[in-house]
Amino acid sequence: MPRLGYLLPTREQIMVGRHETAPLLALAERAEALGFDSVWVGDSLLARPRHDPLTLLAAVTARTRSVALGTAVLLPALRNPVVLAQQVATLDRLAEGRLILGVGIATDVPNIRAEFEAAGVPFDKRVGRLVEGLALARALWSGQKVDWDGRWTVKAGVLGPTPHRPGGPPVWIGGSVAAARARAGRLYDGWFPNAPTAAAYDGQWQEVQAAARAAGRDPAALTGAMYLTLAIDEDGARAEATINTFLEQYYGMRPDTMRKRQMCYAGPAAGAADWLKAYADAGASHLVLRFAGDPERQLETVARLRRDLGW
Repeated sequence: MPRLGYLLPTREQIMVGRHETAPLLALAERAEALGFDSVWVGDSLLARPRHDPLTLLAAVTARTRSVALGTAVLLPALRNPVVLAQQVATLDRLAEGRLILGVGIATDVPNIRAEFEAAGVPFDKRVGRLVEGLALARALWSGQKVDWDGRWTVKAGVLGPTPHRPGGPPVWIGGSVAAARARAGRLYDGWFPNAPTAAAYDGQWQEVQAAARAAGRDPAALTGAMYLTLAIDEDGARAEATINTFLEQYYGMRPDTMRKRQMCYAGPAAGAADWLKAYADAGASHLVLRFAGDPERQLETVARLRRDLGW
C-alpha cells in the first residue's frame, strides 16, 4: 500500500501575509495524528518566497515522532554543497534518520532565473552543480577524509556530525523528461516527479528502474514517488475555481498552463480516491499531497479516504 505525505503550505502562508510558523507546526502535528507517513516543505528564495525548508524541518522534528520529513523539492544548486552537507547531516541527526532529501534542478522561467542570479549561481550550470554538489555531500557524509578538485575544492576535509544513517539520507530527484528519469535511476534513491498522468506513470517508472539496472544498481531499492495537488470539494465547479485561483496566485502563470505541467485534481472526494489509487496502481509507492485551500478539512478528508481504500 502507498505511503501518503503532506506538503506544509509555507508558500501559501507567505502569499497571504502570514509569516508565523506556529500554524505550520500545528499542521505537521495534525498530519502525523491523522496517520500521514511524511511531512514536506518546499524551497525557494525569491521566486516563490517561503520559509527556509531545512530550518523549518528542524522545528518539525521536535514536534513529531514518527513521520518522515522531506524537502519537496530542495534546489541544491543554489547552495554551497559543503555547507549543505553539514546542514543536512545535522538535520538528519535531529530527525534520527527520518529525513528524505527531495531535490530538483528548478524550472526554466524568468523569476527562477532571477533567483539564481540573485544567489550568484549560474542558472545554465544548475544540472552539473546539482550532480557534483550532491556527490560531494555524499562523500562528506561518509565521515572520511575528502579531497575534491572540481567546481569546489576540498583538501583533506572531514565532516562532523555524520548523518544518522550511514551514507546520508535517501535522495529523491524530481523531473519527468527522459534525461531526468535516467539520472534518477543511475544516481539517486527515488524518483519524485509532478508531471506524469497515472496512465503514463508506469512506463516512465519502468524507465527509471531500467536505468538503475543498467548502472548495476538494484531497482527494487528505489522509491517511486509522486507530487500531487488537490482541491477536494463536493461542489465540482467550486473545486475547479479554487485550484485555478491557487495555481495562478502561487506561480503567477495561467492555471491551464500549470495544469499541463503539474498533475492536479479538483472535485469530489470519491473522485480523489480514484485518482490517488490510479497512481498507486501504476507503481507510485509514496504520494506527496499539496492542498489548494482549507488544509485542515482536506487533511481530514484524505485520512478518511485512506481508511476507505484500506491503505
